[in-house]
Amino acid sequence: MRNDRNKEQHRINERINVPSVRLVGENITPGVYSTSKALQMAEDMGLDLVEISPNADPPVCKIIDYQKFLYQQKKRQKEQKAKAVKIVVKEIRFGPQTDDHDYNFKLRHAKEFLEEGAKVKAYVFFKGRSILFKEQGEVLLLRFANDLEEYGKVEQMPVLEGKRMIIMMSPTQKKGNTAKPAIPKEKKNPPS
Repeated sequence: MRNDRNKEQHRINERINVPSVRLVGENITPGVYSTSKALQMAEDMGLDLVEISPNADPPVCKIIDYQKFLYQQKKRQKEQKAKAVKIVVKEIRFGPQTDDHDYNFKLRHAKEFLEEGAKVKAYVFFKGRSILFKEQGEVLLLRFANDLEEYGKVEQMPVLEGKRMIIMMSPTQKKGNTAKPAIPKEKKNPPS
């Protein structure tokens, strides 16, 4: 079943049903050939005629080993996926009346998360009638953002969503040591 899906991805050999094709690739003189001539050339080389660009006029084809082509394409996609940046979001939960010790403990964790390159989603959860203290929650989140100012920047200011007041912070980009160290200037003696 998997092979059927791959074959639908590109038309190969006898499945190419157009009168002429444009051949490109290695060991071939590029040009427009009849499909039967191109198929004969591919067969003589022991390779497959693969339609690369079906929307061109005439369609562009290559004479290649189709299984090797699929393997290389899959490998390329895997490499691109590996290079893609993965964004991690860490959550930190507060209550509206979080005391200083708990606050400092969670602040330390948030610093670590931001230094690792993860985003931090901090929120104050209001339970029951504690929604009356939403101003305290906002003050707590703004203080949290202010304390983390050198580690990350605020992506979203405190917003009340249902029973949660949320703030998002993303890590600041480290530019590597591009700043030059400050060297004190020496006083020059005037020429005598």
